[in-house]
Amino acid sequence: MVRSVITTVLILLVLLVVVRSIRIVKQARMGIIMRLGKFHTEAKTGIHLLVPFIDTMSYMIDLREMVVDFPPQPVITKDNVTMQIDTVVYYKITDPKSYVFEIANPISAIENLTATTLRNIIGDLDLDETLTSRDLINAKMRTILDEATDIWGIKVNRVELKNIMPPRDIQAAMEKQMRAERERREAILQAEGEKQSKILIAEGEKQSAILRAEAKKESMIREAEGERESKILEAQGEAEAIRNKKLAEADGIRSVFTAMKEANVDDNILALKSMEAIEKLGESPSSKLVLPSDAVNFLGTFKGIKEVMSDKESK
Repeated sequence: MVRSVITTVLILLVLLVVVRSIRIVKQARMGIIMRLGKFHTEAKTGIHLLVPFIDTMSYMIDLREMVVDFPPQPVITKDNVTMQIDTVVYYKITDPKSYVFEIANPISAIENLTATTLRNIIGDLDLDETLTSRDLINAKMRTILDEATDIWGIKVNRVELKNIMPPRDIQAAMEKQMRAERERREAILQAEGEKQSKILIAEGEKQSAILRAEAKKESMIREAEGERESKILEAQGEAEAIRNKKLAEADGIRSVFTAMKEANVDDNILALKSMEAIEKLGESPSSKLVLPSDAVNFLGTFKGIKEVMSDKESK
């Protein structure tokens, strides 16, 4: 009975030792195995079996990138202005063995190194350069810190100036300057707006005057063309009327002589008709008829006209 109890106890002890000898290292972590107080090996991600009572998993190092926000540090610029600047450091452990054995308190060391480096860099810059050269300061600090922490197994990826806080009087002066600058820009923008507005109004008036002049010119041209067309049409109408009148008169004379020819009117009848016409003219109380000596010869011209018309029609 006692032996069975002892055997059970021994088995439990062995199981307990075996269980305690098994170590699991998670992703993005690395363990440091010590053997009898001395560094033995680095335990990467996975299962590791330690030698009981000899090996121990003394350190578990996080390999992910970490961020440390350091409190504000007083720094003095080249023009003797004291400012408070706080920094943010992004770092990553690349050599767990060096990180464990080369530095006792790595975070405190990084903080002090950051403060001294920041003072050295800001000491070479004046206030305006400090406020406008954040990228330059960040790059210099990252380079210096990365070189200094390399022997500690630390890789500094990025350094950022989180806040730059000048003294209150400097802040008040900067606010006044910024306000004056904003007012100046506002005045410039307002003046530019008024200038553009006047230019646009002038351009609009110019275009309007040009359009009015062109419209007036077009109206005058059209009016002149209308008058010209009207005169041309009127002249053509008058010419057509005159031509028609002349043609009608010619047709009337031609009809008369044609009728005379067809009626075979002799010279005596023509002379008689001529005398009757002259007699009617003489019957008018308000008119006097004076016949020259050649009037009789003139009456004989009817015979000549008759002969001319006869010759033309025969041809």
